[in-house]
Amino acid sequence: MSQDISFLKQLLDAAGPSGFEVRAGRVWRTEASTFAGPVDVDATGNSFAVLNVSGSPHVMLAGHIDEIGLQITHVDEEGYLYVAEIGGWDPQVLVGQRVTILGKSAEVPGVIGKKAVHLMTPDDREKASKTRQLWVDVGASSRDEVVSLGIRVGDPIVLAQSMIHLAGNRIASRAIDNRVGAFIVLEAIRMLSDNLPAARVTAVATAQEEIGQSGGGARASAYQLEPDVAIVVDVTFSTDVPDVEKKELGEHRLGGGPVLSRGSASHNSVFEMLSSVAEEEEIPYTIQASPRSTRTDADGIHLTRGGIPTGLISVPNRYMHSPNEVVSVDDLFNTAKLIAAFVRRLRVETDFTPR
Repeated sequence: MSQDISFLKQLLDAAGPSGFEVRAGRVWRTEASTFAGPVDVDATGNSFAVLNVSGSPHVMLAGHIDEIGLQITHVDEEGYLYVAEIGGWDPQVLVGQRVTILGKSAEVPGVIGKKAVHLMTPDDREKASKTRQLWVDVGASSRDEVVSLGIRVGDPIVLAQSMIHLAGNRIASRAIDNRVGAFIVLEAIRMLSDNLPAARVTAVATAQEEIGQSGGGARASAYQLEPDVAIVVDVTFSTDVPDVEKKELGEHRLGGGPVLSRGSASHNSVFEMLSSVAEEEEIPYTIQASPRSTRTDADGIHLTRGGIPTGLISVPNRYMHSPNEVVSVDDLFNTAKLIAAFVRRLRVETDFTPR
């Protein structure tokens, strides 16, 4: 199985925080246009790539393309920028990071500042940093100079971290949550493109998952598409690192294959078919219990309209919501392979209704 990840690097390196996914979306659609069609984008920022338009049943493959980031809330007279979080950050990982500000006319570099440790009281050194206590320094000496750089209140910011290769066929990058999901759903339809399945397949790079308490772009896209079945791809916690409680999260390791969710938004009949296909294809996998919400796009999809049978497949991810998340490339392609094999088994008569 080919493991060309040059497109993945382009996708991870493109900035796209929630609500501002346009740059990453363009990269995804450009790649999709080389083997699928039609390819489009909606008003919310969801990107679509369709394979076998006349096929049936209709399957939706969703991976959210947004990432967590920051947004400028204030620029003071000295030219320092203050920010709020887009999505959920541990502020400790922000201190001292280089950032890229997505300005009106250009991308502007900056650094996140904090009072030097030498100047802190002993009590202050014991306290955790809060985002509101940090600032971004672009090198400007006044508010007017910041404005001259094309920076405005409301501009989004991402950390300046690009993808790197690690040992063991692993990669590290910001935005792995969940740019890899958008990558995987597109790779799945690429695998299907040479020998079309019976089904119509729409891959969706969904928007605003990290801030979409009511379902984000996934709910809007599922409502529009009215699929017969949906597969959501996201990341989950890899539990092969120190101090992680396996009794709560299960046992999922890098290189251990995709993680299949059971419960809540994850339809049991879809799960059973996915697990059977994984075993037939000799794809390693683990199972994760989701007794309540999944905290993924599946929550926004499965109750859309009259209900959509939805499966959730996750990729084990170390250091989630940090500047350097880590995943196994083997897991990415095994997940795409599982999805492609699942789609090939779908027929017009396939019925996921529990009876």
